[in-house]
Amino acid sequence: MLQPQSILIEVKLGWQEAWLTPAFRRRLMAGMIILVTLLSLLPLFFQYIERRHGLLLNDPILRALPAHNISTALFIVMWAFTAYCVFRAAQTPRMFIAYLWSFIFLTIFRCLAITLVPLDPPAGLIGLVDPVSNFFYGSDKFVTKDLFFSGHTSSMFLLFLTVPGKTDKKLALVVTAVVAFLLLVQHVHYTLDILGALVFCWISYQIAIRTVLRRG
Repeated sequence: MLQPQSILIEVKLGWQEAWLTPAFRRRLMAGMIILVTLLSLLPLFFQYIERRHGLLLNDPILRALPAHNISTALFIVMWAFTAYCVFRAAQTPRMFIAYLWSFIFLTIFRCLAITLVPLDPPAGLIGLVDPVSNFFYGSDKFVTKDLFFSGHTSSMFLLFLTVPGKTDKKLALVVTAVVAFLLLVQHVHYTLDILGALVFCWISYQIAIRTVLRRG
């Protein structure tokens, strides 16, 4: 079993080796600049969509699920696993850069999808208490109209696509399913939002690995 000091040395060497590759440096630096720019613009975008009126969908699955406030459970499951994956990404430069660029494309797709598909929140919605997400919303008020597609679900599914190792992938898939189910229980999203998240996440990942992350 590797000791903590051995892990730190391995991580340091992995990042030093990656940093010596010009392509990796370009992808990392450009990706971080684009990501920071996108995140700085998100509060303005979310404030805009909250003022719009949209469609109220008829969702039979939500009708069958009584709404319950499970914010605490959702927050713990999602961010505990995210913290673990941050640790894994720190050990694996390839995973970090893959998630970075996939998340960039995913964020762009999500903003476009929300713009083109204006929806009103589901009946019985219970505001989700998530201080981390609300920080990027630029407000302590829960945003209700960032619906199609689900950011929480897509973020978890993207971890499944990028995390290395069969065990971690299985765990990521379970966490994705749990997060998606809890979102429906709290009536934060429509079923369509959950399904759309999986599709657009896969597309974002494929674009990232076939363009920005291609060899050379």
